Amino acid sequence: MTFTFTESAAKRIHFLLKDEVSDSFLRISVTGGGCSGFQYNFIFDNALTTDDRVFEAFDTKVIIDDISLNFINGGILDFTEDLVASKFVITNPNATAGCGCGNSFTL
Repeated sequence: MTFTFTESAAKRIHFLLKDEVSDSFLRISVTGGGCSGFQYNFIFDNALTTDDRVFEAFDTKVIIDDISLNFINGGILDFTEDLVASKFVITNPNATAGCGCGNSFTL
């Protein structure tokens, strides 16, 4: 199982965590819901569970539980900014469709 993230995503995670405890990290999970069936959830956490996978790059940790990783295996997390929005975006090779905002997907 693999998951990667860009340097842009790592820089944004560092920026958002600058006032948090040093062992905090970004947790990504997938739950049912959203307009396409499944939705991405992003939270900051500092507790690992036994079914968590740790992905490290650019001196940053991203944590995904095993069940969620099944839905986004091979994915890439990026952070984008434009005139309309700034947001984390997951390129998910397992998704067959997604909503316009990019927060939910279909398998």
